[in-house]
Amino acid sequence: MSKRKKPELDIALKNYSEALQMLHQHPMFAPLALHARFYRQDSQICPDDGWAVVTRQGAIHVHPTRRGEVSEWMYVLAHCLLHLGFGHFQAKENKVAWNTACDCFIAKFLSDMKWGTPPKELSGMLDFRSKSEEDLYLQFSERGIPEPLRHWGVGGSQGDLVFSDKYHYWNRDVDWEACLGKGLSMAVTSAVKVAAGYTAFLGEETHELTPAAKARNWFIDHYPLLGSLAASFKLIEDPAICARLDISVAAIDIEDREIYMNPASGLDEHECKFVIAHELLHAGLRHHERCQGRDPYLWNVACDYVINGWLVEIGIGEFPKVGGLMDPELKGLSTEAIYDRIVTDIRTYRKLYTLRGIGLGDMLDKGNPGFWEVGEGTTLDDFFRNCLTQGLIYHQEQNRGFIPAGLIEEIRALGQPPIKWDVELARWFDHYFAPLEQNRTYARASRRQSSTPDIPRPRWVPSGASDDGRTFGVVLDTSGSMDKKILAKALGAISSYSLSRDVPAVRVVFCDAAAYDEGYLAPEVIADKVRIKGRGGTILQPGIDLLENAEDFPKKGPLLIITDGYCERLRLKRDHAFLLPKGRHLPFIPKGPVFYLD
Repeated sequence: MSKRKKPELDIALKNYSEALQMLHQHPMFAPLALHARFYRQDSQICPDDGWAVVTRQGAIHVHPTRRGEVSEWMYVLAHCLLHLGFGHFQAKENKVAWNTACDCFIAKFLSDMKWGTPPKELSGMLDFRSKSEEDLYLQFSERGIPEPLRHWGVGGSQGDLVFSDKYHYWNRDVDWEACLGKGLSMAVTSAVKVAAGYTAFLGEETHELTPAAKARNWFIDHYPLLGSLAASFKLIEDPAICARLDISVAAIDIEDREIYMNPASGLDEHECKFVIAHELLHAGLRHHERCQGRDPYLWNVACDYVINGWLVEIGIGEFPKVGGLMDPELKGLSTEAIYDRIVTDIRTYRKLYTLRGIGLGDMLDKGNPGFWEVGEGTTLDDFFRNCLTQGLIYHQEQNRGFIPAGLIEEIRALGQPPIKWDVELARWFDHYFAPLEQNRTYARASRRQSSTPDIPRPRWVPSGASDDGRTFGVVLDTSGSMDKKILAKALGAISSYSLSRDVPAVRVVFCDAAAYDEGYLAPEVIADKVRIKGRGGTILQPGIDLLENAEDFPKKGPLLIITDGYCERLRLKRDHAFLLPKGRHLPFIPKGPVFYLD
């Protein structure tokens, strides 16, 4: 029996999906549909005899197994959206009468509009002459609800307006009536174009500048910091393309230098300024390049928190009502620090609503932009960095307004070439193993020159303590996931730095599913003759415990852990550092420095 029902359920889902897509493409309903949320799951609040219900925050719960034609779903979903657009969530004494009055008013509206087909149980349209829901409500309150209208509506016997705060899953302040007004304006514009003989579709270019185009021109003309970046990006305002890319409000394609703005989102010019500045800073600050193997969506969320905090502090435009992430507790933190905090609570942050949508980042991922060229000898990464650096100079020279210190610091940091991993590792070695000074001494006779055999010559010897304690421990991940080239490069670096810092021996422990203690090895042996053991799974904690508890290992000896990041959470009691391949990250927040091999 389940095999017979499965095709029917598939068809039902297909019809529902097609109707929902048509709502997103229609000029009048698109702004409402983009801001609303649609749920079609088993554990929902829609009654068994209903089609759908809507909450005052824009959550539309659809019956999970109801089968209907595409036109019927078009009618039902539009009905729920119009409740929001007409502002029907008002506190009334007789809620049943108010719900019925609103249903009748919307039914008349959709009938005049000839949109969709009402389900069979709702096809009995009554003739009434009331001009508004208020008039109908007064009639129903005074005379009672007519018998044919009792338990009549897309929500079944319980009604389709859900006022209870029990079903509010998120906090948003959406002006639903303004969204409907925007949709009506777009529908009228589209109808006029059809009457004039033009092909009508949303986002068609017109002679009148859109709010987003005006905002982009404002940056080019009046805001030097982002003006050159704004001029280098193409603005695309086509809801059909935005719907295909799942863009609710805005997104940026750094590789193709395109900014997508969905006109159905209903942003005004001030909100567009904020959103465009947001997207341009993603490109200028190299957020796409700096992801470095992190989770793209969570990294995008961390970048959004930082950028939005700066833009609010600067006072550019107006914070959008949908998709803007803001948390005062994160003020002053870097993007990397916020990301490290986010990954500790992934379940919560996965549900955030960015400018692109729920669970989607507004930086479209099409590869690594750092290797793309925009001109002869200029990479895309260098181009954006130069635009932002020069823009900062012009902005400050012309006194164009306040810029947060954190943003200035990050822009200036981008202008400096990045420090290579081996240089950073060398600094770490210098901190623990200062170069030994050479002093001349006559304590032991040195060889004499043949020209002056009677004159003794002093010897050069290291000053200070002996070699005791001048060592460090290496915990090397030798699991099967570690690349042999990475192992060779890491061991070669350790060997060369140990020789240059006069480290006589290094304590080496190999770790995969078990720990293999190789004891103390001379630096030249590490580079040439060491044989890797293991190549099984990854468990590093036994190797760390072995070194921390070893009696022949200095109590203050630092540890260097070389791994690919696929390891367990580690407990370390002494100074340490990590060496990872570029693009990999640890599954926990490290307390010591982390160096990334190229």
